[in-house]
Amino acid sequence: MAIAVRDADHGERSLTDLIERSAELKGELVAFARSARFDRWLTPLLLEAAGPERRLGEGDAIRIIDHFILRYRLPGGATVVDRFVASRRDLSEVDREMLLGWRGPVEGVFEIRRKDGDGVVLLNLVDDLEYRVYSNVGPSAFRGVSKGQFLLACLVPIHSADGVWLISGMMSSYPKSSATEIARAAVQLAAGQPELVFRNPEKIEQGWQRMREDRAAFVEFCGGDELVLPPAEAEDLLNSYYRHRQEATTAAHPDRAQGRRLPGLDFPAFELPRGLADSETIGVIYDEVDGMNFYADYGMLRDLFADPALTGRRKHQDLLRTYLREDSIAPLPIRRLAAAHPETTDAVFRKLLRKPGFSWAEHGEDLLRRRKPWYYAQEPRPGVSVIGERLSELAAGGRRRKLTRARRVSVASSR
Repeated sequence: MAIAVRDADHGERSLTDLIERSAELKGELVAFARSARFDRWLTPLLLEAAGPERRLGEGDAIRIIDHFILRYRLPGGATVVDRFVASRRDLSEVDREMLLGWRGPVEGVFEIRRKDGDGVVLLNLVDDLEYRVYSNVGPSAFRGVSKGQFLLACLVPIHSADGVWLISGMMSSYPKSSATEIARAAVQLAAGQPELVFRNPEKIEQGWQRMREDRAAFVEFCGGDELVLPPAEAEDLLNSYYRHRQEATTAAHPDRAQGRRLPGLDFPAFELPRGLADSETIGVIYDEVDGMNFYADYGMLRDLFADPALTGRRKHQDLLRTYLREDSIAPLPIRRLAAAHPETTDAVFRKLLRKPGFSWAEHGEDLLRRRKPWYYAQEPRPGVSVIGERLSELAAGGRRRKLTRARRVSVASSR
């Protein structure tokens, strides 16, 4: 694959030139990040990772520094890369484009498909996409690895060379025999960081479809998409639901369940986090857009909207303030309660905000946008991460399976 980029300052650059230049820029960028100007942010991250014994391996340190450079948001929202580019007026346009492209790294669990000259072609088991990858330390980086082995790595684009990527930071390799453990790690990554899955546009649509199917099954089993229950009852119901779903899947596809044990009440598929388990009630809402979410003390909040006189009680006021303030809580529960209690919602917020003229119909959406700008700044994504076929095969120990899915659940605590 021959790649050449025209640079107004340096003439035509080949792929080899771009890789060599990336090595120079990365070295300068790391030195910039480790300078005294960033000590107040980087040092606490390293100390936290080192733990009380103050021991931190070289590999862990490299990963932390690399993440700090590419992803950490400094005051004002800029990254270290942004600051570096702004400080270097001598950079060519190609250099700037390359560096700024590094702000969108791809983290994943990769299977080596094949060697490709000085690079390798990798399948990301998380987003199910292939990447043509090089290292700015040269082909020696891939010496000793072969087809079918696995890599844990972070990739950044050679931005001017479309479809070509570089290893960034630390790379760890694992043999074929680690397939089961690698698959488990990839599934956990897909469930915990679904944005990694949704780099693949196909996975977004597949995720919406799977979520629609799952939500319909939830509504049919539970009698609705919104539940308010004591924590123990909510946990039992959800475990019963998950068991029901597994049994239905097994009945439809008996070949998938061979050698697997379905979880029962003694081995629950779901356990509430402590912050929710200590609440008087749990709200479970399975929304068409926001997916399944859990809310602490939701029964108390529902009582407040049903009876605005409760706004005079401190604990009810504090609970609603928490729902408005916390970044872990989307607008969904407040929207739901406002829609369910249109006659009383204005009175609730007039008392809470001390604004006699407040009208939910006129001011409600503006209030939510001010309190939760992060929610409106991002595109909605499905609450189910769809796993690719290759990852499904590895997770099943080599047996071929159709697409499965990993659930993403949002938890909101008022504690």
